[in-house]
Amino acid sequence: MLAIGLRHDIMAAELAIDARWLHTGIGTYTLNLLYALAVEKNGLRLHAITGQSNLERISPFCDRITVVDTPIYTIREQWQVLWAARRSDLLHVPHYNVPLLRKRKLVTTILDLIHLTDPECRANLAKQIYALSMMRAAAKKADHVITISEYSKSQIVERLKVPPEKVTVIYCSVSDRFSPGVPESVTAARESLGLTAPYLLYVGDLRPYKNIGRLLQAFHAARQRLGEESNLVFVTRDVTRARRLRQEYAGLDSWPFIRFLHMVEDEMLPLIYSGAAAVIMPSLMEGFGLPVLEAMASGAPVICSRAASLPEVGGDAVAYFDPHSVTDLASTMERVCTSETLRSGLAAKGLERAKQFSLQESARKHIDVYYRVLGWE
Repeated sequence: MLAIGLRHDIMAAELAIDARWLHTGIGTYTLNLLYALAVEKNGLRLHAITGQSNLERISPFCDRITVVDTPIYTIREQWQVLWAARRSDLLHVPHYNVPLLRKRKLVTTILDLIHLTDPECRANLAKQIYALSMMRAAAKKADHVITISEYSKSQIVERLKVPPEKVTVIYCSVSDRFSPGVPESVTAARESLGLTAPYLLYVGDLRPYKNIGRLLQAFHAARQRLGEESNLVFVTRDVTRARRLRQEYAGLDSWPFIRFLHMVEDEMLPLIYSGAAAVIMPSLMEGFGLPVLEAMASGAPVICSRAASLPEVGGDAVAYFDPHSVTDLASTMERVCTSETLRSGLAAKGLERAKQFSLQESARKHIDVYYRVLGWE
């Protein structure tokens, strides 16, 4: 472990954040929190615990950094994170892998219970035992639990036997980099990636609960009515599952119009959102559904599953469908993509809706939790 002092201003208390995992939803949540707290920390000195490869990304936001190059879900992280945060007044772990021997103040964020509810995870008994035992231990050990939707809170209270007053819902925030792109930049981004307009867009991994099979079938069913030039684009790092999907649904003759983009730079993503005819979130379960929020903030119309937490995010600013019905998804795609009036209306509503999920509001609510745990109320 390597400790790095960045600034030496005197703060009232030191907040340590486990920032080793900066990928997927956990990483986005952590990065947005670090960025927001750097502006709004109000009496807290920010100490990040992270890997060597993350230093450049997060050092501008922190007063102190300790390098811990230990993977998550390991025995070694239990004592290394514990030691790294030993002098911090409060430790916030944005996942359920908390150091169980910590004696000082501890906050954990449990984004969702998908590790317990996803059929793919339930099929692996060892993972199920680890996830359930660690989640219950984390919820019991922590002074307070943060989660990201009322849907997730209800599951945490019920499945992990946590008192409701111990759990606070703080919705995810959206980075300022997600905003409507100017047409020239959107066109340039699309051309640089070899995309053809119009395209429907999916962003995220391809795990079974994401409901990608029904999305592929719905696109196949709707494509002719959407127009011969219509495309379906996936932005995903999930190369292995993309290959499996091609094999499983090889009989669909719409594959020439389906693209998987596995390497997309962060600065390109808002432009890809902005250029989409519609962004689709077909999931059967989600703790929050960040792509819905990112798409709305980027000015894209959104087609969204009416399931789990997603209505909390989309409100009345998205077009909903039944995630179990290929027919309903296909007809919703047709309805949105063939009506410029509907697309414009959804895009305008989405932009207004996204303003409710600001970094500043998220930081303020996190600080309220930190203050309560520290006894500063």
